[in-house]
Amino acid sequence: MQADDPGAGRRRTMVGRSPDEPHRTATSLELFSDLCFVVAVAQASASLHGALTEGDHLGGALRFALVFFTIWWAWMNFTWFASAYDPDDVPYRLTVLVQITGSLILAAGVRRAFEDGDLLIITLGYIVLRTALAALWLRAALSDPARRRTTLRFAIGVMVCQLGWVGLLLAPEPVRPAGIVVMIVAEVSVPVWAQSAGMTPWHPRHIAERYELFTLIVLGESVAAATVAVRSAFDRHHGTGSLYALAAGGLLLAFAMWWLYFARPAHTLLATTHQAHRRRFPWAYGHYLVFASATAEGAGLAAYADHLTRHTGASPAAAGAAVTVPAAVFLITVWVVHLRPHQRSLAERIPFPVAAVGVLAAAWSPAPALLTGVLMAALVAVVTVPRR
Repeated sequence: MQADDPGAGRRRTMVGRSPDEPHRTATSLELFSDLCFVVAVAQASASLHGALTEGDHLGGALRFALVFFTIWWAWMNFTWFASAYDPDDVPYRLTVLVQITGSLILAAGVRRAFEDGDLLIITLGYIVLRTALAALWLRAALSDPARRRTTLRFAIGVMVCQLGWVGLLLAPEPVRPAGIVVMIVAEVSVPVWAQSAGMTPWHPRHIAERYELFTLIVLGESVAAATVAVRSAFDRHHGTGSLYALAAGGLLLAFAMWWLYFARPAHTLLATTHQAHRRRFPWAYGHYLVFASATAEGAGLAAYADHLTRHTGASPAAAGAAVTVPAAVFLITVWVVHLRPHQRSLAERIPFPVAAVGVLAAAWSPAPALLTGVLMAALVAVVTVPRR
């Protein structure tokens, strides 16, 4: 982690940082911001767990996808901004603290969004987050004339989208689902539109480390959620074989997910070449599914523990799918955006889709978590052994 500058109190010009800057790593402020975002991640995971336990698999998954989009999108946009512009002075730190406040407001609204469909609090938190980011883009526009067109596009795009979200709160209930889709498309289009006017000077190693750290955080949250649920299940039903299989499978899954993600360094895909610039958007956007599936895995394991001990209304296959579907999504997404560009032969690539099919089929087995963990561990062995 990068040591913070003792002279950070002085106001500095917010010019773009060099993509070739040596020893560029995450700052303590960035890590603090990540930990606060994870409060919202934990709320989303807990709410998805509740929906799955009640048997609302499709509705819960759709609500989780929307809520997690707001968390991930706010986190990702700040991460790429900070990689390009981070003077680490007092105004910058205060603006980031406002963003952190927004993330906590957003977290406070997650449960209401899940249970009642009330988007007011979560939208308020999102607007606080994004307005603070727009202010940072405006500051960059004033300080960096060479990239003013790009930074102004970012600021304008972010603020127009916030007006759209506010308008959506006032829209009639029947048109909101379509309006949400329109707003998501608008949000993800802003960086593409803005950077068509010129690239911001993001740092490949810094971006790779930021994504790696957030992956560790969401995997840790997933492990924590599953551990609490399995422990509670053991308290209610001591020593059942199904619970031991679930605990062992969950542990194997966590180990395998970590191993697969960190099998290859991300920064080599993001080096400042023409090919890397074309790859950056699929890689960056694809991590929505990486982070969301890792978070959903913890909720799925917790819901399966409830299924084993409380005999919830979900069928065994549906309860198993809550474990296997997130694992399959994680596996395929990590392969497509993170590992496949490194692979040159069909023999290296074919194990991933084959393993994903096996993981999905594990939903119908008597011990879906254990079988999924074994399949993922076997894939790790296939990926690792030939490289020795």
